[in-house]
Amino acid sequence: QVRLVETGGGLVQTGGSLRLSCAASGSAFEIAAMAWYRQAPGKQRELVASITGGGTTNYVASVKGRFTISRDNAKNAVYLQMNKLNPEDTAVYYCNTDPSKGWSLVSWGQGTQVTVSS
Repeated sequence: QVRLVETGGGLVQTGGSLRLSCAASGSAFEIAAMAWYRQAPGKQRELVASITGGGTTNYVASVKGRFTISRDNAKNAVYLQMNKLNPEDTAVYYCNTDPSKGWSLVSWGQGTQVTVSS
């Protein structure tokens, strides 16, 4: 069974940076399309960045140019480098597969809290 563990969140000021990490267990990781999601208080969870097994990336408009998703298949890990953070980025961040690329979601991890102060 696939298990996802997200780390790296914290409290930063507007304009600051954070790097999130997602450690995944299980087989087929190296070919799975992976994504980072976030859920702000009172809002639905949204996909913010995705990366295919071959490294093709996509971003939601609100984070494009500020966030960078990457992966290390040897370590079964996915990363999210977040720069120029603003209070609207405050949310719990999760990683999971990307269903739009044909991969079924797996059990959600606990997520990691990102809080950006103004």
